[in-house]
Amino acid sequence: MAPPTLRAVDVQIAPSLLAADFANLAGAARSVPSAQWLHVDVMDNHFVPNLTIGPPVVEALARTAAQRLDCHLMIDDPDRWATEYVAAGADSVTFHAEAARAPVWLARELRAAGARAGMALRPATPVDPFAAVLPELDLLLVMTVEPGFGGQDFLDSCLPKVRRARELIDGSGADVWLQVDGGVTTDTIDACAEAGADVFVAGSAVFGADDSDAALTDLHERAAAARRR
Repeated sequence: MAPPTLRAVDVQIAPSLLAADFANLAGAARSVPSAQWLHVDVMDNHFVPNLTIGPPVVEALARTAAQRLDCHLMIDDPDRWATEYVAAGADSVTFHAEAARAPVWLARELRAAGARAGMALRPATPVDPFAAVLPELDLLLVMTVEPGFGGQDFLDSCLPKVRRARELIDGSGADVWLQVDGGVTTDTIDACAEAGADVFVAGSAVFGADDSDAALTDLHERAAAARRR
């Protein structure tokens, strides 16, 4: 199944399973049938101070979830481990620029393994030094909270970086999705979309709602409207 192509005004919401019930991840996936992607946060308790899931859980999700899996690796040494997540069933794998020794090589390895290649930046990491890497990527993730824990408040100070990332992507001519992750809610998604993001990771705003799929639809409609403005 080929991943969708985004046009200028298209948006996608990737619900983050970090905010779901870890005892029933399959049920969480079923609760958001409108989602094309599920965002899977992988943490190793080294790169970030939290420990979540690894390849066996990703493999189980790939067998049961109807959505594609978007794995965000918040781990040390992604150069060694990233392709294992492709083998486990991830359709997109994002590594952190701060952790990768050879980001271009790693992006090419992920693409060669059959996945979309993403690179993430922590809030304090500038985007300009990585402009030359953009043609090697399918996705650029700008973190809008410090990685490691869900439920944090959105950092407005990251919006100028989102705008700059959009400028660099558009100037590069590369087909790169611009994703934001952290504190994305109905209160913040408009600003992210207006800044140029087109893929939005939302955890608590989706899985903390009484109707997760309705919450996802609401976020999608808000982001799409903001992108059209």
